[in-house]
Amino acid sequence: MTQRIEARFQKCRAEGRAALVTYVMAGDPDPETSLQILTSLPKAGADIVEFGLPFTDPMADGPAIQAAGLRALKVGQDTVKTLDLIRRFRAEDADTPVILMGYFNPIFVYGVDRFLKDAKEAGIDGLIVVDLPPEEDDELCLPALKAGLAFIRLATPTTDDKRLPAVLANTAGFVYYVSITGITGAATPDFGKVATAVERIKRHTPLPVVVGFGVKSGAHAAAVAEGADGVVVGSALIDALKNTLDGQDRATAGTIEAVTKLVKELSDGVRSVAKRAAA
Repeated sequence: MTQRIEARFQKCRAEGRAALVTYVMAGDPDPETSLQILTSLPKAGADIVEFGLPFTDPMADGPAIQAAGLRALKVGQDTVKTLDLIRRFRAEDADTPVILMGYFNPIFVYGVDRFLKDAKEAGIDGLIVVDLPPEEDDELCLPALKAGLAFIRLATPTTDDKRLPAVLANTAGFVYYVSITGITGAATPDFGKVATAVERIKRHTPLPVVVGFGVKSGAHAAAVAEGADGVVVGSALIDALKNTLDGQDRATAGTIEAVTKLVKELSDGVRSVAKRAAA
């Protein structure tokens, strides 16, 4: 279970650096462009890719990702088509870990058992389902772990030491630390507090801790990489994509390049921070 994820973090540790985790929305702005972006991410420097599952009510996401989901839904993106894009990505890339990130409703409608079977077959390595707390582990978390998929949990600045063990109990792959209180892309984190927060979480788990929400540039990525095992960037990539679309939200000649250019900048930022290499 989680072999690709573990192997990727081991590789990054051996290179003495943090991992870069990039998020894009499945089907945004259209399925084929979305697939081209997904396949371009590792080539531009992403170590792990998160693929968003479009949903009509993404309560944890800010305006950029909300709009991306609506663009995807408008062109007919759904769970079946999202799994198909991942399947096509996996045919070209056997090594990059793929994390599907979204909300429980589309999975529930699809059917949990059917979804886990199809997700595993498509080549998904892990799930982030932000609206399922530990109290609901029987719904998806435990079945996912049994199926061989990592269930990645979010910790936040308000997750205190009393709550943290419950959050981490069935977490696998890595821990996603949300560096701000609020929605995605809403603010810039206090980088001085990131390392302290990561150290606190690490006292409770041997898993890698990645940090996201509010990282927008290579300089931000470097600052987070100082104290984290990985850096997650999503809204900034969605914004870069959106800024290239035409008046009908269609891709243009510059869409893919805009995303990959920012990924390269973020990758350079992460790689500029030398960490102690694994023994």
